[in-house]
Amino acid sequence: MEKSFGLLFYLKKPKNFKEGQRPVYLRVTVNGISSEISTKRKCDYSDWNSTAGRMDGKTEFAKSLNSYLDVLQRKVYEARKNLAENDHPVTAENIKYLLLGKEICVAKIMLMDVFKHHNEQMAALVGSEYAPGTLERYTTSYKHTQSFLEWKYKVSDMDIAKLNYEFISEYEFWLKSVRKCDHNTTMKYLSNFRKIVKRCLLNGWLPRDPFIGFKMTKREVERTALTELELQAMASKTFTIERLSLVRDIFLFSCYTGLAYSDVKKLRRSEIIIGIDGEKWIVSKRQKTDVTARIPILPTALAILDKYHNHTACIIEGRILPVLSNQKMNSYLKEIADSCGITKNLTYHIARHTFATTVTLSNGVPIETVSKMLGHRNLKTTQHYAKTLDTKISMDMRLLRNKFQ
Repeated sequence: MEKSFGLLFYLKKPKNFKEGQRPVYLRVTVNGISSEISTKRKCDYSDWNSTAGRMDGKTEFAKSLNSYLDVLQRKVYEARKNLAENDHPVTAENIKYLLLGKEICVAKIMLMDVFKHHNEQMAALVGSEYAPGTLERYTTSYKHTQSFLEWKYKVSDMDIAKLNYEFISEYEFWLKSVRKCDHNTTMKYLSNFRKIVKRCLLNGWLPRDPFIGFKMTKREVERTALTELELQAMASKTFTIERLSLVRDIFLFSCYTGLAYSDVKKLRRSEIIIGIDGEKWIVSKRQKTDVTARIPILPTALAILDKYHNHTACIIEGRILPVLSNQKMNSYLKEIADSCGITKNLTYHIARHTFATTVTLSNGVPIETVSKMLGHRNLKTTQHYAKTLDTKISMDMRLLRNKFQ
């Protein structure tokens, strides 16, 4: 993408030059990079106007030279326009090639090379700028993009200059039909891909954004949470199998703290502090957003911490809970749901939804406070969790009913 452009006629002093006429040169500069072209004309230094870039005087020779330079200048602007209209890089070198009648230099920049370089840079910054899960998401997106290229175009890579609206539209179709992704998951992968496209645009490698006109809106999703009765059923259930008891306890811990799986897994004893009220608080940076969450620990969560305080894995690794892999946790939660008569598709993330709705919002905790404890950057994110509950509607309408009576 052309950001700066300059054109200058000047007299060049040859090596070992002593006296006489000097050759007139044209210098074209695009984005700070210049290219020189000889005009095949000469002029005396004393007759040259360096400010105007033309020869002074009204002699026939002066008129002829200046007229020639005017024609050459028009050809430069025509070459510049020609490159832009044909989606070729507007560079000083390409303008020079067109003026000399040579084939322009079109360096192909390949899509998957750009994507790979982006992911390599992201991998180097994991732990400081990015979470491991973010890299994993872009790695998956890279594989999907490559699979799409092979499915649609029968190639493993392609020139980014070929990216257009049709490419994006077909990619969306492939994600939904071949990969069987739902609409919101499709939008997430396309959002990842859009970051790569944006990098190409900012570097001037793409003349136009292929996403222009493409709608990236997500559909509203009904977020599942456990009810108070389901929470009580799970908490009061006695498990004879140790692994189910362990997973139940860790899940309940998240239900009463709002911590996501990754945040519970990395939580250390040093992140449990005495808060301003003299009670125990969790003060920990969320892995996903790098925002510090400050959470007063409720009695149920505190009892779970005490239960596993002397657990071998916790002592050795300095963790507060012996968290299993996310895959195992979710697998065992299915067994726990069946044992407790819970018909919902139970996953670990439901614990976070439960904290936001059943534990806090439905008990009158203001949404601003809930947002702070969840470690959200803005209130809009919290509002996705804050679906109006039937219990809240019932409570509000009871007050109104009493007023009318």
